[in-house]
Amino acid sequence: MGQTLDEIIIGQSAPVRDLKRLIEVVANASTNVLVMGETGTGKELVAQALHVASGRRGKLVSVNCAAIPAELLESELFGHEKGAFTGADKARTGRFEMAKHGTLFLDEIGDMPLPLQSKLLRALEGKSIQKVGGGDDVPIDFRLICATHQKIEQKVDEGSFRSDLYFRINVFPLQVPTLAERSIDIPIISEAI
Repeated sequence: MGQTLDEIIIGQSAPVRDLKRLIEVVANASTNVLVMGETGTGKELVAQALHVASGRRGKLVSVNCAAIPAELLESELFGHEKGAFTGADKARTGRFEMAKHGTLFLDEIGDMPLPLQSKLLRALEGKSIQKVGGGDDVPIDFRLICATHQKIEQKVDEGSFRSDLYFRINVFPLQVPTLAERSIDIPIISEAI
């Protein structure tokens, strides 16, 4: 049996109740969601809650864009064909395809390199991808949730994040409250750990 929203997002403070209400509002839509908040506030839990509440048939596939070296991130997301690069001794399915009928969670999207941002934008607009080293279009069907602790608007102004991608992923923004904003939840959270 799956978890409930209250089991995933723990707390009853007003900011947490507001967050849960917004999750319920957007859960069944296929709208892209941008989850923002400080490090450690539970952005991945919000993505999990959105996926569970959505009822999507596929699984939740998570990728930490900051943890994977830039030169490997494209292959991780798009997959690759055998022989596409040195060491590609067999074809590999990427995270876009793994998330079919489910949810793709791109954590720390603010750390994605600019060239890959262009490819992500093209994939989102065309609802298809090409594997690294491939020439065929592969249809994709997933709900996109992105998260960041960075101020993406500032990165757009600086030119280190594409404005068109920002507007594509920021259809429904969710701000995760800090622990200071929800201090009355601390005893409940510590019991659950």
